[in-house]
Amino acid sequence: MANELDGMKIAILVADGFEQVELAEPRQALDQAGARTDIISPTQGKVKGWNLKDWGNEIPVDVRLDEAQPEAYDALLLPGGVMNPDRLRMNPEAVAFVKRFFDDGKPVAAICHGPWMLVESGAVRGRTLTSWPSLKTDIKNAGGKWVDRDVVNDNGLVTSRKPDDIPVFNKEMISLFAEAGTSSDELRKTA
Repeated sequence: MANELDGMKIAILVADGFEQVELAEPRQALDQAGARTDIISPTQGKVKGWNLKDWGNEIPVDVRLDEAQPEAYDALLLPGGVMNPDRLRMNPEAVAFVKRFFDDGKPVAAICHGPWMLVESGAVRGRTLTSWPSLKTDIKNAGGKWVDRDVVNDNGLVTSRKPDDIPVFNKEMISLFAEAGTSSDELRKTA
């Protein structure tokens, strides 16, 4: 997967309580594919992960949400964890940040409880996606079709259910982001 995402800049939006493995492993895959990743959060300084059943590691915030510009990024990653998206979906600025990626036609990847942000931003209507099973009703009520599969790629959106799905999630996410990056490069050449 090396160099597939060279020159791409990926936003990773999180709050305290993100599922540690759902940020760390996808971020590592993006970095290894040549992307530059920024941790964006309403929290200043550091944000704290959740490691399965207890608090995990703190990681530095690269850009505060109130300073982040969606137009500066090529794609968005939304890790899960119950607390993380629950906190973010109550933050109008975070919801607007996510919505902007869809409005601009940029690719988005979300895993586990991350699709709560998709529901909140109005992005699931007419799409097929997967998530942690407890989000099924929320997704259906928001006009989406929920399926129980390890990964779903639907019209610029990649979703997965849980940490066990990370290997296929990473592969599909990188493929989608690389395709979008190629399309952007071609548009820049013709402009």
